[in-house]
Amino acid sequence: MHGLSNHTDETADLDRRFMALALAAARAAAAAGEVPVGAVVARGAQVLGVAHNAPIGTHDPTAHAEVLALRAAAEYEGNYRLPGTTLYCTVEPCVMCVGALLNARVHRVVFGCREPKGGALGSVYDLGRDGRGNHRIAVTDGVGAGSASTLLQEFFRQRRGA
Repeated sequence: MHGLSNHTDETADLDRRFMALALAAARAAAAAGEVPVGAVVARGAQVLGVAHNAPIGTHDPTAHAEVLALRAAAEYEGNYRLPGTTLYCTVEPCVMCVGALLNARVHRVVFGCREPKGGALGSVYDLGRDGRGNHRIAVTDGVGAGSASTLLQEFFRQRRGA
């Protein structure tokens, strides 16, 4: 875990609870034939948006779970800025999604497993902490990592027919 200095027991409990919700969304994505990624936007204990990957079904390359959850939260809040929020995602967000998180001014991201081919919060890039931008994102990684990784592995194993 990096970027978070006051990780309390209450925060850890919320992290686990919201990651469980993101994992449920990821399972719904897999059931719909989408890559199993789920995301939740919350402020404190309040859920503002939940979504799963949907680019295949929507024919929309931007329909990643994180972007759809941000859209739902922004609609709920009536504001494109989401200060004080945390995004929970089963997999480390990509460059596009971190760009959206930065634009929305999301305070913190909690993700499950790393994305070694395109992760933009520490694996390949670290855009959330890049000092050249006008916003930084606190990051907690590894919450629900085993479950998130297993979902992805099973999904792609089935797709390959193995």
